[in-house]
Parts: sequence; structure tokens; C-alpha cells
Amino acid sequence: MTLHEYLVDPFVQFAFMRRALVACLALALGCGPVGVLLMLRRLSLMGDALSHAILPGVAIAFLWAGFSLPAMTLGGFIAGLTVAVLAGTLSRVTLLKEDASFAAFQLISLAAGVLIVSTRGGNVNLLHMLFGSVLAVDDQALLLSASISSISLITLAILYRPLVIDSFDPGYLRSLDGRGGLWQTLFLALVAMDLVAGFHTLGAMMAVGMMMLPAIAARFWVRNVWSLMGVAILIALLSGLIGLILSFHYRFPSGPAIILTAGLFHLLSLAFGPLGVVRARFGTVGHHRKG
Repeated sequence: MTLHEYLVDPFVQFAFMRRALVACLALALGCGPVGVLLMLRRLSLMGDALSHAILPGVAIAFLWAGFSLPAMTLGGFIAGLTVAVLAGTLSRVTLLKEDASFAAFQLISLAAGVLIVSTRGGNVNLLHMLFGSVLAVDDQALLLSASISSISLITLAILYRPLVIDSFDPGYLRSLDGRGGLWQTLFLALVAMDLVAGFHTLGAMMAVGMMMLPAIAARFWVRNVWSLMGVAILIALLSGLIGLILSFHYRFPSGPAIILTAGLFHLLSLAFGPLGVVRARFGTVGHHRKG
């Protein structure tokens, strides 16, 4: 098998592979920049909590309307946003820290979603919701992912300045306009929306991987925010491409293959990126020896 047959032919010959690749591109564009902002805010685990929080909303919408993408999208978005607002509110009015509030809601939401789907929808539907299948993306799901990605990018462009300031110095932003809570809520709504898009292709358990692993890997290559977002998008897209090729040729589950590829990029970036551990250690040693 030639390199062209290995890398290109699957996408030339099969429409489902082309749709899957476009879906990965949409997810990379939407999730990459949001993952960077989550990382800068030190809220990486919040993305995992929200990815589980959308499950009950999707499950209830599924029981009510079946595999209706609009209904499941709306249900997941409402559930994710509700959990985000409740967790943030409880952290302000009780002794709980925000991470503890999200952890509690994450466990409750995951258990509730699994219970609803497993008792009323069957094991096949449960596996589909938890792990997705990017290779089974149809035109409707692809259009939905592209629409959410476009809305996410436009919203980020409009809110870029306050969101970045809020990531580095929320106290300063509150002193300027007194609306720090508003920016936080809008950002969490954006996270929930992108996770719902990822849910339809990668499932609840895998969607957050496309959001966080490329963003974390990008941190070892560049420093400024715009560059971080660009590198995160690139790594997410390459992870999708390579994961799809491995899934096609070796019959691996597509979602885990994509996320494990992103994990490999993270490990390589950690080791060999300009800001990674190898360059930092040996570059510093070399600098001291020259001095």
C-alpha cells in the first residue's frame, strides 16, 4: 500500500470519511479556542464536568423526541448551562469551592443521564451517547456542528477582549465594568454549546478531550493567546485526521482513536516543544555551561 492509498484514498472513496473529517474540522475550530481559555482560567476540569452535565438533558430530549438533533442539542445545552449557573451560584453563597460544586453536579448528572438512557433507551443508545461515532455523522449532524462552530468563533471574536482579561485578572475586569459574572456566564454557555457539538460526534465521554488536550499541548509551543488558539486548532485537526485514518485501517473505535492521538500530541509537545521539559532542562543546562 502506497502512502497516497493509506492517507488519501479513504477520504476520496468514502463519503462518510469526508463527513467525519469535516466534523473534526468544525470541532477543532469551535473547541480549540474555548479549551485555551479554560486552560488559562485554570478550569480545565470544568470542561469535563460540563461534558457530563449535558447528558441528562440529552437523555430527556431523546426520550421525548427520539434521535432528534435539534431537541437533543437544546436539551444538552439547557442542562449544561443550568449546571454551570447552579455550581457558580453555590460556590458564591456557600462554603463550597467552585471545583467542588462542579464535581458534585458532574457525578449527579452522569449518574442521572446513564440511569435515564439505560432504563428507557437500551444499552446501544447508552453507548452511542457516551462514546459517539464520528464515522456515522450524517448531513444534519454535520450542519449542526458547523453552525455551532461558526457561532462559537463569532462570539469569541466579539467577546475576545473581556474574556481574555477575565482569564488573567478577573478583579481588574470587575473594577472596570462590574460585569465579571456576566462574562463568566457567557463563557460557560459557550463551553456548553461546543461540548454539545462534540457530544453528537464523539459522545459525552470523549467530547472534552477534543477541547482540552490540543489546548494543553499548544501551551508547550507558544506563549501569546492568539497563537495558543491557532496551534490548538491545528493539533485538534491533525488529531482528527490521524485518528480517522487509524480508525479506518485498523478498525479502532473512532472517538477513542482521535482522543488518544491528541494525547500523543500532548506527550510529544510536553517532551519536545520549545516550552516543554526537554528543551527547558537541557536548554537551561547548555545556557549555564556557556555562561
